Amino acid sequence: MSMEKMIRIIAGSFILISVLLAVLVSKWWLIWTAFVGVNLIQSSLTGFCLAEKILKKFGVSGSCCSTK
Repeated sequence: MSMEKMIRIIAGSFILISVLLAVLVSKWWLIWTAFVGVNLIQSSLTGFCLAEKILKKFGVSGSCCSTK
């Protein structure tokens, strides 16, 4: 599986989990949703992707967000 697909799966899962927690537990879980959204925008503007760095530490090869 490509790095880009893995990052999209992770981001989508985080958003769905936080929305579910907001509905079932507390609306404050929506802060997590906002954080994921801001992180996606920041990644597209700067090329820095923390998820990519973490996945590389686990041995996933390839590149998604960086232009290198």
